[in-house]
Amino acid sequence: MSKEKRKSLDIKVEGPMKEEGVLLTCKGIDKSFSGVQVLFGADFEMNYGEVHALMGENGAGKSTLIKIVTGVYHKDAGQLYIDEESVEISNPIEARAHGIAVIYQELSLVPDLTVMENIYLGQELKKYGFVEKNRMRERTLDLIKKYELDLNPDATVEVLSMAQRQMVEVLKALSTNAKLIIMDEPTSSLSAAESEHLFRTIESLKKKGTGIIYVTHRLEEVYRIADRLTVMRNGEVVGTLTKAEINPRTVTTMMIGHEIKTEYDVQRTFNDDFVLEVKDLRYGDLLKGVSFTAKGGEILGIGGLVGSGRTELLHCIYGAKKPSGGRILLNGKPVSRSVIKNINNGFGLVPEDRRREGFNPLQTVEKNIAIASHDVIANALGLVYAKKERDWAEKAIEDYDIRPKNRKMIVDNMSGGNQQKVILGRWLIREPRVLILDEPTVGVDVGVRAELYRFMRQLTESGSIIIMVSSDLFELVQVSDRILVMHDGVFFEEFPREKATQAAVLMAASGEHTEEGVPLV
Repeated sequence: MSKEKRKSLDIKVEGPMKEEGVLLTCKGIDKSFSGVQVLFGADFEMNYGEVHALMGENGAGKSTLIKIVTGVYHKDAGQLYIDEESVEISNPIEARAHGIAVIYQELSLVPDLTVMENIYLGQELKKYGFVEKNRMRERTLDLIKKYELDLNPDATVEVLSMAQRQMVEVLKALSTNAKLIIMDEPTSSLSAAESEHLFRTIESLKKKGTGIIYVTHRLEEVYRIADRLTVMRNGEVVGTLTKAEINPRTVTTMMIGHEIKTEYDVQRTFNDDFVLEVKDLRYGDLLKGVSFTAKGGEILGIGGLVGSGRTELLHCIYGAKKPSGGRILLNGKPVSRSVIKNINNGFGLVPEDRRREGFNPLQTVEKNIAIASHDVIANALGLVYAKKERDWAEKAIEDYDIRPKNRKMIVDNMSGGNQQKVILGRWLIREPRVLILDEPTVGVDVGVRAELYRFMRQLTESGSIIIMVSSDLFELVQVSDRILVMHDGVFFEEFPREKATQAAVLMAASGEHTEEGVPLV
């Protein structure tokens, strides 16, 4: 390594070096992989003390641009500037030396280590070859106090909430004196309350001059914290909006290249002769006597904070969990407590954690779609006909626009949006009578979301019932025909469609009655 290169890695950034001005500029960035160009002259500018959101569909080029800024990828053309001076960033070490840190969606913490040990992992403070634990602890406490975080430096990470783990990742970045922090889908595993905690931390960082690039699929978060928004599509920067210019129609049109037409405000009717009833359902300490009805043709939204019992309710209806009391009826007849029998009787479930519970990542699209329909495509001995399996998968791929249109594609190699289409397509092709959705659009871009909503509407128009749990308040309010909000194991408040607002749902989820809703407890 040359003397000049070694010197460049010895840069010491003592926090944000100034409180205003241009921090980062990307100008004319090109990038290709195996001859396929994925970035076309991308321009991006970032200021000190600014939260700059970055949005785009899966494959738009967001991650590639970020990885060039952080030294993971080498650009083919273009130039990077830090503090308006041209720089070359060849690896993540050089990025850190220039004050750039990144917090990925999948956190990189070691559960068995303490908060302090995770923060200084790989960058321990030493003197005469010995680790200075007391000095590291003091610095950790100073950071916790400075940014007013609810953390104990001696607590092991495994006992922390997801929100607290996110805070540890933030402190790791700050411990390197980062002046630019890149956050990639930071709220994907957080509840609404935990997300608010993160937003307060971001505001604190912003006031102290730190620049934050915020990568997200959630437009409501952009409204909440972003000063500017840059949209990418097909490897190009489409444009940058100021806070005042950000609105759903403009952003979605920029992201997908055409305007999305919605039918959410169309007056809808429901079938009183096809009803799912849940009566006094109990499950341990999580469900404490839940009762509700859902009618044919209805999308029933269920809101609430993490831990309120929403997922357990869905699993009990589907048969994946055994309730300790209460009844579940479909058209007056008891619903089975067997998943297999419920699937055969027209139930389907899209789980929250698609990787662990939704699909086999190492299997093909064909196998993942067909696995729930062996009752249709197998013979009396349980043997699956290969041709039927193929035809079944190909119909789902075509009907639900799964890309690439390759039934032999390994699902783990697909984008998150198309993985979700595989899971949803598995059930939609069966035309289920009751479809249960748990966080159906987590990590899914706005274009795919619009498609999923359209598929949901088409299903309810045929008379089916959809029950949807979502922590995305914008989604819950826009898509649901009616919203029930859970709090502490019971339904706390009900909102008819015309009175549902994000603020009211959040208040009800926190245990506060509103003027808009109907109190249920």
